Amino acid sequence: MAQAAQALDANSQIQVEHDRKRRQFVIRLNGSHDRAVLLYEYVGKKTVDLQHTEVPDAYRGRGIAKHLAKAAMDFVVEEDLKAHLTCWYIQKYVKENPQPQYFEHIYQ
Repeated sequence: MAQAAQALDANSQIQVEHDRKRRQFVIRLNGSHDRAVLLYEYVGKKTVDLQHTEVPDAYRGRGIAKHLAKAAMDFVVEEDLKAHLTCWYIQKYVKENPQPQYFEHIYQ
């Protein structure tokens, strides 16, 4: 499986789409049949709650959720929002990728 993840990354096939209307980040897998998603909600005018990340079982362990987490955190920074990290995976991602700009935008 590690080779599959490297192949995906090497070919830059992982594209994160931001669906602002549905408040989610999406990666289409295997064409468009399977999807990995990160869901968020606005809980204030400039505050989001990054709620849930889901990757189908067959695609777990390939680093796909990391792409969703990065896209979500980059969105928070770019839009100058504050974020609640309800999702355990986002909490893990931020801990493993300690970017100063992330910490400035997170409710501790």
